[in-house]
Amino acid sequence: MNMTLVNELGGALDRYFDLMYDCDVSRFDQVFAATAQLHGLREGEMICWPAAHYREVLAGRKSPKSQGATREQQILMVDFTSSTQALAKVRVRIGDMFFVDYLSYHKINGQWLVTSKAYHREA
Repeated sequence: MNMTLVNELGGALDRYFDLMYDCDVSRFDQVFAATAQLHGLREGEMICWPAAHYREVLAGRKSPKSQGATREQQILMVDFTSSTQALAKVRVRIGDMFFVDYLSYHKINGQWLVTSKAYHREA
């Protein structure tokens, strides 16, 4: 595997984890593509949010950082389909909840961006 690609995607994952922890949406476009969608079950119902709505959700959230919450994150799996597409499975703590996210990445104009996020809230 090309170590440059691994390092680049590692940087993109770091930006994702930073955004989940501090909710600083000024960096949202460095993490998510404008066309990204978020899918997951909320109260038993499937939701699908476009990137713009997810940005608003993050902007309105009290960040784990502002609450002094413990920062916990893990990269569980990374799979490169090509030099421009990858999938990452991560686990991240948001307040008192843990989420397992599948993040589809595409390298767009030289930058790895999330184009799809599927999340699961652990019980």
